[in-house]
Amino acid sequence: MPDAPPPTLRLRLDREALAGNWRALDNLSGSAEAGAAVKADCYGLGIDACLPTLRDAGAKQFFVAHWSEVAAVARHVPPAQISVLHGPLTPADAAYSKACGAVPVINSLEQAQRWLDAGGRRCDLMIDTGINRLGLAPAEIGDPLVGALEVNTLMSHLACADEDVDMNARQLAAFRTLLPLVPHQRASLANSAGIALGREYAFDLTRPGLALYGGVPRDDLAGPIRQVAFPEAAIIQLRDLEAGQTVGYNATFTADAPMRAGVVSIGYADGFLRSWGKGGYLLNGDIRLRLLGKISMDMVVVDLTMAPGLREGDWLSLPYSLPDAARQSALSQYELLTVLGSRLKQA
Repeated sequence: MPDAPPPTLRLRLDREALAGNWRALDNLSGSAEAGAAVKADCYGLGIDACLPTLRDAGAKQFFVAHWSEVAAVARHVPPAQISVLHGPLTPADAAYSKACGAVPVINSLEQAQRWLDAGGRRCDLMIDTGINRLGLAPAEIGDPLVGALEVNTLMSHLACADEDVDMNARQLAAFRTLLPLVPHQRASLANSAGIALGREYAFDLTRPGLALYGGVPRDDLAGPIRQVAFPEAAIIQLRDLEAGQTVGYNATFTADAPMRAGVVSIGYADGFLRSWGKGGYLLNGDIRLRLLGKISMDMVVVDLTMAPGLREGDWLSLPYSLPDAARQSALSQYELLTVLGSRLKQA
């Protein structure tokens, strides 16, 4: 097959901002080392695009959720620097871990037994302190299976770090109480928002994710965290609408006067969901071009009244400063990143 022509969608990444975000979070972690959550293809922005930048900035410990994510990360860092959060769910998972060298996070007594049955060596251990997702219950810590593990990182996960609530302090106290009960090399509690709670939450290793990629889970991080992802789409057709003509599915927009419109090559298959619709816009520089009608799977229509000089092939930007985009779209900052479609290519 010949090479495909240039796409009409692209994802521009500010790698300097990505590296700077890691360095800022590492600095906020105090004496602790900042790792990097790179699960879900670096939160949708691409392992091959992001991980070398994080590695070169200084990150040494990386976290994925699934065993299927290990190989892509291991193209860039040794498998021993990769922790798999879901742990060994099957004997095949344990065997794969031993064969490749990625580190399992043990989340239950059943996983501990499975790991030990496989001749398990170094592992991480998750203890639940209140989020009630993965992790051993505190009452299980004294089980002989736990004592037989060679625990590198003992970790827990904060449930409400993006809020100022008493639960943060309760989880911190519970984690401190459990630390002496399990021999371990280092301890880890704080995610991105947890880092902003203060250095008492940092312990030895922090696990930032969202904030690396431009998310701001707490206002405390609004200063040091910079936007990383800049999705852009090209205009693929111009249209002159007459008064009374409608746009898009279900004819939800009707022109009240003659106007110029542009059809833009992005839609909900690319992560630009219909929740952006009412009051939504694309950007030509600083000029907001309002959306007309419903967002389709592969395209959207915008009002070009404020930018009459635009032509087919010109590029528009999505308003993707994550805190602002979350308010506009009613999507969480996590969703805004991870729903980006595969047709967006790194420029």
